[in-house]
Amino acid sequence: MYSFICNDCPRNCGAFRDENIGEGFCGCPALPLVARAAPHFGEEPCISGERGSGTVFFSGCNLSCVFCQNISISSEPVGKMMSASELAECFLRLRDKNVHNLNLVTGTPYARVIAEALDMASLDIPVIWNSSGYESIETLEILDPYVSVYMPDLKYLKPEMAKRYSAAPDYPEIATAAIKKMYEHKGNYVLDKNGMLLSGVLIRHLIMPGWEMNTMDCIDWVAENFEEDAVLFSLMSQYTPMGKFEKYPELNERIDAETNLNMRIYMEKRGISGGFWQEVSSGTDEMIPDFDLTGTN
Repeated sequence: MYSFICNDCPRNCGAFRDENIGEGFCGCPALPLVARAAPHFGEEPCISGERGSGTVFFSGCNLSCVFCQNISISSEPVGKMMSASELAECFLRLRDKNVHNLNLVTGTPYARVIAEALDMASLDIPVIWNSSGYESIETLEILDPYVSVYMPDLKYLKPEMAKRYSAAPDYPEIATAAIKKMYEHKGNYVLDKNGMLLSGVLIRHLIMPGWEMNTMDCIDWVAENFEEDAVLFSLMSQYTPMGKFEKYPELNERIDAETNLNMRIYMEKRGISGGFWQEVSSGTDEMIPDFDLTGTN
């Protein structure tokens, strides 16, 4: 029986979790729930490459943003439950599909078991920790021996925004400290001869409608805290309204071409040369995969 009192994320719920019960903010059980495990081609070029990124989508989330693009799996834990040994086998099956890397999406609620599985699997490809950035330093220490690349979001630097959309007014403080710790662990990013990311930190930021100043703040923070070529930065314009927001009418808009261009120009003005950006045409639900348990058997 696998059970513990969970304080593994910054919410410090102290929730009891076992193989059947999920309490606390995320409502996740102790064992991971996997919604999809398959090659994915929608990431940055240095992640997806030509053969795809071996992406494992975990269900449940410790942040649960109201606008989440993967809301069908983040809002409530669904999917196939796996033990550490079953998860290790899942990782190895993905590796054997000749993917460039293993990409673990929103695994924070299951960090303990994921670390066990990675230890069992002994993979010989880069392992990517793809998260919201809302991470505790203690959990990062558990993961670090197994992770090659950290790919955190930097969603907000405005506490009022983090409180409104993620019920986490401390997100700016927590995420910036976590990203600094990630960089401390991995150092400057390293690409192979084909431009694939082998190690380092890739920070993602999603432009939100009506919050251009937040995006500029996030760009400023990256520029002021990291030297050129230390980290990669991805400016994303793929925001897609997931349904109609009555409580958050500002979120019913998409990112327009002018806003996208202005944010890209600002990023270049601040001297961030190691980076990526999206065209506004990315803002559709076509990039959201089917969470149909593919690859879990």
